Amino acid sequence: MSVTLVTGSTGLVGSYVARLLAERGDTLRLTVREGSPLGGIADIEAERVRCDLRDRRAVRRALRDVDRVFHVAGKTSLRAPREALFSANVDATRILMEEAQRAGVERVVHTSSMAAVGPAPWGGTTDERQPFPVEAQGINYVDSKREGEAEALRAAARGLPVVIVCPAHVFGRGDVRRSSTELVRRYLRREIPAYVDGALNIVDVEDVARGHLLADEHGGIGERYLLGNRNFTLDRLFADLGRITGIEPPAIRLPRAAALQVAMAMEALPGRPAVTTQEVRVAALWWAFRSTKAKRELGWTPSHHEDTLEATVDWYREREARVLSPAGTRQPIMLRAAGFGVRRVGGVLGKLT
Repeated sequence: MSVTLVTGSTGLVGSYVARLLAERGDTLRLTVREGSPLGGIADIEAERVRCDLRDRRAVRRALRDVDRVFHVAGKTSLRAPREALFSANVDATRILMEEAQRAGVERVVHTSSMAAVGPAPWGGTTDERQPFPVEAQGINYVDSKREGEAEALRAAARGLPVVIVCPAHVFGRGDVRRSSTELVRRYLRREIPAYVDGALNIVDVEDVARGHLLADEHGGIGERYLLGNRNFTLDRLFADLGRITGIEPPAIRLPRAAALQVAMAMEALPGRPAVTTQEVRVAALWWAFRSTKAKRELGWTPSHHEDTLEATVDWYREREARVLSPAGTRQPIMLRAAGFGVRRVGGVLGKLT
């Protein structure tokens, strides 16, 4: 009996991929780690196996009788140490690809990221064909996803039938680990006092999961497919969240250099910093993409971006209503005054230059 293995099934994307595969009729085996929250997959009919993907023997056992692999597992935190990110996103991928080839797996769908493609030139959009831009190098999460994708491509060159999908920034319901949708939660809690000028492509988790299955069915071996939807400036994204939630957007938009100085100062203080230099560097880049290839070659079509934003907001309000700001909440007056001052200074400097 053939089996489809899904790694990372307890995460946001992985749980949706597992659910769609179950609906497709696949016989599923899901890898889970000790202590992983199982709520997102509790009602999915599947075999669950304990497996740390850095343990080659455990991976080898998980791959018995498997003919398809969806490798969705990975670490997404921008705050994780570089060693932890490379262990989860690179070492685990290399071991899984090597053991999948040894087991004679017929198809592997590897979940990469828009981070591996790199940001677009400022004010523009890009796709899978661009050379990786130098300004994104040295960001730990970005480096780890890029090198993890390289491991998948090396396996494809050795003959393993690998297809790669590169999701943009994922929103949607069900992010029990508070990974990519943490931005919305922080907005709802008024924990974003300031931001930088950047862009972000937002895509719905269910659309991403469908893209995985379409890549399995129609994707070319060794090819990668960007799965993105609406490109937002951060100004526009916060304005839309303000309209949907009734909570006033952050008042202060800082220049990148100033934001980095603030982050460095916070990192020097004891305790958990409100923002890190790695987070500022990522936020200040232009993550704007075209998904033409996925639409053309896979037949993939994303849903309306407004539905995605509303679904994410609704999910958090259903779960955490008591700790979220209500509609009508404004930013603190000191932040609004500071934001006015920053805009005035920026306007004067703009005229002078």
